[in-house]
Amino acid sequence: MRVGVPKEIKTLEHRVGLTPGSVREIVEHGHDVVVQRHAGFEIGLTDEDYEAAGARMAETAQEIFERADMIVKVKEPQPDECRMLHEDQILFTYLHLAPDPEQAKLLMESNAVAIAYETVTDDHGHLPLLAPMSEVAGRMSIQAGAHCLEMSQGGRGMLLGGVPGVKPANVVIIGGGVVGINAARMAMGLEAHVTVIDKSIARLQELDQQFGGRLNTIFSTREAIENYVLEADLVIGAVLVPGAATPKLVSREMVAKMRRGSVLVDVAIDQGGCFETSKPTTHADPTYVVDGIVHYCVANMPAGVARTSTFALNNATLPYALKLADQGYREAMLADSHLMDGLNVYHGKMTYEAAARDLGHDYLPAGEALEA
Repeated sequence: MRVGVPKEIKTLEHRVGLTPGSVREIVEHGHDVVVQRHAGFEIGLTDEDYEAAGARMAETAQEIFERADMIVKVKEPQPDECRMLHEDQILFTYLHLAPDPEQAKLLMESNAVAIAYETVTDDHGHLPLLAPMSEVAGRMSIQAGAHCLEMSQGGRGMLLGGVPGVKPANVVIIGGGVVGINAARMAMGLEAHVTVIDKSIARLQELDQQFGGRLNTIFSTREAIENYVLEADLVIGAVLVPGAATPKLVSREMVAKMRRGSVLVDVAIDQGGCFETSKPTTHADPTYVVDGIVHYCVANMPAGVARTSTFALNNATLPYALKLADQGYREAMLADSHLMDGLNVYHGKMTYEAAARDLGHDYLPAGEALEA
């Protein structure tokens, strides 16, 4: 199989689908890898590194899309990239289709085989290819939030941990999954007062056992969310419904009642966001203000630490990329139901139920599609 790695083109997106080490593994399995020139340059992965690993270099993304049987990326394909996909070509990347009807339409029109990192599962019901970026985003959310609380950024002028004689900031994290636990760890490390709100009692028990009195855990109800958000200096949106649009848990009215200069960081923005006032932003222009509240809604937060993120992501995705290359997509997914869970679009059909429902498309189960 010929595997193609184009340079990412989303604003300030410097992650890359395969590292030279991953390329070497794929080449050792007998496959060809074509990488676009300078794809990893910004994070210190040179063309010479890729060539030494056995890759061939291409000047343009168009060459990659024309020649490759499988495209390995990081972020969802932009419209121009979608239009370069062709029938039966494998696209292996993050998709986040539910809030993106244009991408879904273009992928369906391409007749490609689109496999989303974020919906691949494992034996425990976890999302192993989403987890590393959730870890990064959770940790970054506290860095970003702390910065946004500074006066120069429009914030309240608070230091997360306070100082002796001055109380710390109240950090409220909605969602106790991978993003939430990493955000909590960072916020507690900075000595903030931290509350995690989640609808799973089992999850709250796990967090209580792990962190004890250092962390306040609250069962999620509308009343609880409102009470804690209104008292918060920094709110982290860490909600995830796999493959589906995120529910809006913080209303516009609630935002209007928050203290001026408080900060909302919506890590869920790539699935539509969990604050009603959220809209996607970029690393070039990351924040905006609504009713005096600073919103940080960067849709590709881990790109801010692109080198760390690239290696963390490759650690998780490489075994699946090898499986797809070695076996072909049909055989690989029929033999591995967890990889099959990643199939979102197949030959013009939506094959992930939550995304199909949110986008109003007919749903064809992935197994039926592959068996047809």
